[in-house]
Amino acid sequence: MKDFMGNFQSVRNFEGRNGPVRNQFLIFTDKGTIFQSYSSIIAVYIGGKVYLDENYWDYSVTTGKYRNMFLEESKKETERKIKEKKYILTNLN
Repeated sequence: MKDFMGNFQSVRNFEGRNGPVRNQFLIFTDKGTIFQSYSSIIAVYIGGKVYLDENYWDYSVTTGKYRNMFLEESKKETERKIKEKKYILTNLN
């Protein structure tokens, strides 16, 4: 994991209506929270900033659903924040 993401503390599955969701993870570090879908890091919230993986942030409908939950916003809002450079697109994988 990239150094700026901090030291691993714990991991848990996203919670859905029927319990834990397979292959969708929240990883907690001493610096912030990471959203991982399958084996790809999608988004990171660290130090009040959001980083999105430039290749995988909008990979699939499922990834998008849980990304929206992680960011607590719609895809349209995320796209606006990317355009306004409020979110940082970078290679997280």
